[in-house]
Amino acid sequence: SAGYKDAAAVLAGGVLEQHMRSMCVSKGIPLLKSNGKHKMINDMNDELAKAGAYNALKKKQVTAWADLRNNAAHGNTTAYTISDVESVLRDVSAFCANIS
Repeated sequence: SAGYKDAAAVLAGGVLEQHMRSMCVSKGIPLLKSNGKHKMINDMNDELAKAGAYNALKKKQVTAWADLRNNAAHGNTTAYTISDVESVLRDVSAFCANIS
């Protein structure tokens, strides 16, 4: 509401990523790649969908939310609107509340 759409997009993405880490732990999905690096959100998304945590449509939504967050984090702030961020805030909140 204060006009900080970029910061809100990055924070929403961080909340999403942390929730997905928690989901991976509860499903027994490792958080590290074979090279010892942390899995990125798209890696976790692929594995969670494969494990049946959610369907293909939700997987695509997570990919879109992650893309918006990445655009915000890397300064590509014209790739999305405040309305997009408002939708992400609402949808990520619902995702975190309803899918575990």
